[in-house]
Amino acid sequence: MRLNRSTDISLRILMLGATREGLLTIDELADAVAVPRHHLAKVVQRLQHLGLLETVRGRSGGVRLATAARTASVGGLVRELEGETEVVECTGDPACPLSQGCRLRGALRRAQEAFYATLDPITIDDLTAPPVRQVLLSLGRS
Repeated sequence: MRLNRSTDISLRILMLGATREGLLTIDELADAVAVPRHHLAKVVQRLQHLGLLETVRGRSGGVRLATAARTASVGGLVRELEGETEVVECTGDPACPLSQGCRLRGALRRAQEAFYATLDPITIDDLTAPPVRQVLLSLGRS
């Protein structure tokens, strides 16, 4: 399974936010996670909508990790961010001619759920424990 780019960026933003005190600007985040500002702004908006980031508007505004995000399950976050996607697309146009008796789709669905289940007990705080904490603290800082 491969995570989409927005999910990857989201997890990196949450990890970075978990290590920083105070507000981070969109520009600081974009620099720290090496993502174009425009794309990062869209991801931040989604994370704010999900209640994982708090935003402060204005001249000295920015974003910070919401308290609940620290203990959020990575598996749950990935499920939410990835949506109801499957590993393979069986019902596309044209639909797969094997779909009536195929066992692959079910096997891949179980594998995908095992992937998420492996991530379920892991939290954002778990991902930011030392030694990665020191690396996260150094990102975007010159």
